[in-house]
Amino acid sequence: MPGDDARVHGHLHDCAPCAAEARRLRETVRLLDEPAPGGTGRGAGRKANAGMARGRLMAAARAARPGQVPLAAHAAPYAGAVACLDALLRELDRAPARWGTPVVHDWDVQGTVAHLVAADEVLAERLGLAPVTEAGTGLGPVPGARPEGGFGPEGPEAGTGPGELPTGRAAGAGAPWEARWAARTNEVVAYEHTRPPAETREAWRTQAHGLLALPEAGDEQLAAMATTLMGLRLPVADHYVIRAFETWVHTRDIGRALGRTVPPPLPTHLQRFLGLAVRILDLALGPDARPVLLSVEGEAGGDWVLGSDAEPIAAELVLEATDFLLLVGGRQSPDEIARGQAGDAAASQRLLETATSLAWL
Repeated sequence: MPGDDARVHGHLHDCAPCAAEARRLRETVRLLDEPAPGGTGRGAGRKANAGMARGRLMAAARAARPGQVPLAAHAAPYAGAVACLDALLRELDRAPARWGTPVVHDWDVQGTVAHLVAADEVLAERLGLAPVTEAGTGLGPVPGARPEGGFGPEGPEAGTGPGELPTGRAAGAGAPWEARWAARTNEVVAYEHTRPPAETREAWRTQAHGLLALPEAGDEQLAAMATTLMGLRLPVADHYVIRAFETWVHTRDIGRALGRTVPPPLPTHLQRFLGLAVRILDLALGPDARPVLLSVEGEAGGDWVLGSDAEPIAAELVLEATDFLLLVGGRQSPDEIARGQAGDAAASQRLLETATSLAWL
């Protein structure tokens, strides 16, 4: 209809799921530049395929319009990452055997999605969502969980009374969060492998969309409430960004295993990833570390001074945005990434090694 193109472009600017779908149509765009069967030249290919490309794009935009809950900026990266992974997993409908493709650690595609079920579960239960998997014995939201509780090294969850089950069920409430987390993710992965992959995918989608439908996903004030999950006391908004980051990393893992290119997050989403990663890295370095000027290149990049603020900058380090995030995500080592640096090499190396140590994916 007249004016639809302008409306679609406007919608894509504000809707992360549709923007992710649009980026996945790059292959279709490539086909538009090839001759159609029986035709010659670029024009013939474009004429034959334009209807298909425009139809898919319009369908994606229109599907998102009805009942779309407005998302705050902190939840938009998670919505985009969920949409991207969902689109990738839909491709397996045509090749179900590929769910068994090895991906990362000792997980196949199904195991990686099950891992995300367990990872998202921590925030979902804290915010009151019902569980989507029957793995283990601790069914239902965490009893008594509240913002001042902890899924970290402090010990049992605050607000947990006698007979109540804390998050991190299998390893016991008093265990370090890493042990509880490892036990829980192994429990969920093992359970999900007893089910058809389609059920694992649906469990993940149900939980992810549940998180995006919560008031905290659309209200910056509600999401400013701090809570400790997996050893980090942060605003709920930042925990949404962490969920987005991990989903993107594992989507990339699955894409590489399947031989599929995963589009990068939107620049505004990368900015959220970078901002949070830098803040956590600065805390991990501590106030006594020799200060380093970190410059991250690209549309989403920026400049930050990390370490001590009581002495002059000792070193400068220049990294590309994706390289830095993959370093924090445990997918690259300091020796593998391209970088520019000047000044105190030891200070730069400490920053890189500390960034690598943050990875739990």
